Amino acid sequence: MTVQENQTVREIAISNPGAARTLEKFGIDYCCGGEKSFAEACSSAKANMEQVVAELERSQTEVEEPDWQKATLAELAGFIVSKHHVFTGEEIARLLPLIAKVVGVHAQNHPELREIQELFRGLADELTMHMMKEERMLFPHIVQLEEAKRTGRRPAPAMFGSVQNPVRMMMLQHDSAGDALRKIREITGGYAVPADACVSYQTLYGALLEFEADLHQHIHLENNILFPRAVELESETF
Repeated sequence: MTVQENQTVREIAISNPGAARTLEKFGIDYCCGGEKSFAEACSSAKANMEQVVAELERSQTEVEEPDWQKATLAELAGFIVSKHHVFTGEEIARLLPLIAKVVGVHAQNHPELREIQELFRGLADELTMHMMKEERMLFPHIVQLEEAKRTGRRPAPAMFGSVQNPVRMMMLQHDSAGDALRKIREITGGYAVPADACVSYQTLYGALLEFEADLHQHIHLENNILFPRAVELESETF
């Protein structure tokens, strides 16, 4: 793929379905910070631009993920729920008691663990409510909009008015989640495991790293693909 320095990271992530993993590897924010230019994003992440481009070109030939720009919105929403919502819910249920266990054993020598615990609790509460609203209200409405356009019928009015209203709220909550993850990453020194860490401590940091990577992909699919397409669809339907 041809990458231009002034392209936004969002455009790169959309045009190459395999780009997310590469950008994640170099610590480049492609979800909440997707409007930055490629050059600016590489600079912020202290990543070598030529090396990133080479990896992006390689990822394009290895990608297995569907091109979500061509899929239906119903398919994309279903994928987000089955892959990312399920993973997030299961990991929240696993990580909350794991963090409590590690805090109970190691917080005396590592007081930063208590801050991590509070940050993750807040993140877990927000994400749980966030996903419920998407599954019960926003995603079904988006699917209805798509069906209305396909059949030529006017969709039923939503209780929240324009789809832009919940989309705006979801994106603000994505920003909040991204801030919490950045703080956790800073506090942990990039999930660097201390020398005195037990197996549970090591497991926790590894799991938080995986949680962060999955949430980045999750937010990318919503912010950069699902939501813009849904807003555009609504404008065509009404």
